[in-house]
Amino acid sequence: MATLTVDGKVRLERAFAKARAERRLAVVVYLTVGYPDRDATAPLLRAALDGGTDIVELGVPFSDPLADGSTVQRASETALRNGVTLDDCIREGADLVRERDAAVQLMGYTNPFYRRGYERLASDLRAAGIAGVIVPDMPAEESAELDRSFAPSGLVRVDLYAPTTPDERLARLLPSARGFVYCVSLTGVTGARDRLGPDVGDLVARVRRHTTLPVAVGFGIATPTHVAALRGVADGVAVGSAVLDVIGRAAVPDRATALRDFVRSLVEAGRS
Repeated sequence: MATLTVDGKVRLERAFAKARAERRLAVVVYLTVGYPDRDATAPLLRAALDGGTDIVELGVPFSDPLADGSTVQRASETALRNGVTLDDCIREGADLVRERDAAVQLMGYTNPFYRRGYERLASDLRAAGIAGVIVPDMPAEESAELDRSFAPSGLVRVDLYAPTTPDERLARLLPSARGFVYCVSLTGVTGARDRLGPDVGDLVARVRRHTTLPVAVGFGIATPTHVAALRGVADGVAVGSAVLDVIGRAAVPDRATALRDFVRSLVEAGRS
């Protein structure tokens, strides 16, 4: 059984270091808790780890996921109908960390975290062994209260940066970033795409001028070909909508196997 005393920053550093030692991109997999149903979450999370994912993003369902496309929106709506709460998401994360010593983050919107209270959220995440959060609708300039609550517990709030982010903002914010930097591959919402955004390489290069943290690219990453194209560009990839699509297409008894095999294909595509 894993210890829960390792702080979030260390968990994330360890995940990227393992991938780097294996000469491949780290793979970050997003799963909406409670999709397609409540009982599916635990076996799907373990299937993703069996496939080789390095970091798990637990999607906290929310009624107005403004950064997400139709796939994640539908999954969130399904999870809400299934009665999934923030407590459920933390519980799933805690179980996974205890069993697999996994690097786990919550990915969700400001409202559920704010309603819980940032001090209580920090205490709950620390107790669960969850590394921290990604909050798409919380700009870094408005995150001071959450960051103050997280700092004593070693929790990490990961920022997202888009191709439209100006250099001045990168220079101002990236020196205080923690964990890793999440680069959005395109302008727009989440969702599988046919090809990568044309500006992703330039964005990653601009980010690297201001930080030595690992850089992960997400939004629109859908195939092993996309992952292979980012070798030598980024340190990791984040895949969400394509993961949910794989689960949604599979027959109920085959969901975990389909997910494991898909994640495995992403991991292999990231090897140099």
